[in-house]
Amino acid sequence: MVLAYFPPPPTNAVHVGPLTIRLYAACIILGVIVAVWLTERRWIDRGGRRGTPADIAAWAVPAGLVGARVYHVITDPELYFGAGKDWVNIFYVWHGGLGIWGAVAGGALGAIYACRRYGVRVLPFLDAAAPGVVIAQAIGRWGNYFNQELFGRHTDLPWALRVTQPEGSNPPGLYHPTFLYESIWDLGVAGLVIWADRRFRLGFGRAFALYVAAYTAGRACIEALRIDHANHYLGLRLNDYVSIAVFLAAVAYLVLRRGSGREEVVQEPVADGASVEDTPQTPAGVT
Repeated sequence: MVLAYFPPPPTNAVHVGPLTIRLYAACIILGVIVAVWLTERRWIDRGGRRGTPADIAAWAVPAGLVGARVYHVITDPELYFGAGKDWVNIFYVWHGGLGIWGAVAGGALGAIYACRRYGVRVLPFLDAAAPGVVIAQAIGRWGNYFNQELFGRHTDLPWALRVTQPEGSNPPGLYHPTFLYESIWDLGVAGLVIWADRRFRLGFGRAFALYVAAYTAGRACIEALRIDHANHYLGLRLNDYVSIAVFLAAVAYLVLRRGSGREEVVQEPVADGASVEDTPQTPAGVT
């Protein structure tokens, strides 16, 4: 008999008059707010201008959401195409289905464009944003809790998640709360990056690479517990291969750029009476 368990969510949406607030979306929005706030503080500490992270987020966040959805649809097309499927469900993001690797790739592309637009050096900005990004992931994972999705195998541990409306063919019962595991791991990664950044004065994208390496290491362990739908190749889930490739690339970057120090200039100055967009851009703005 299980004497304790993590209770199921009472609802996945809150109704305010005619307005329906999906808690999955609310978690993502809250994560973005926290990420922008923390990035703002870290960016100013590095010598950047106040307000720049919010300007860049206006481009990076939508690009990240699009990238996350595109990655999910590309890696699991059978959920949206074929007999009995309605491709229109691709646009129902509030039902879940966002791939972290698509989010990182899309968000990075949006950030690079915005950095060029606002005269910001890309690598130091990514370093400043890294802890906020992974904290946003930690908060966003609670959206899976409210949707009762992406849980792990059956378990009778006292912190098991009680699932009443499981996805797929899984019956109601007690499962590993993988959303909680990843949320806790993400907070630990954020703490590691902040500590290492202060201790070793990481620059030139090394703080961001540390975040990627640490996150993927934990993600591989959590992925082994999950039982949600996923395409497998040679016994491993597709996300396992992506995690391995990204982890190796991040570690290789850290090794190659060891001892690089930290940038002295992170943002191009603005001439008196000129807007940031009017300031001439140079190749140095995208290093």
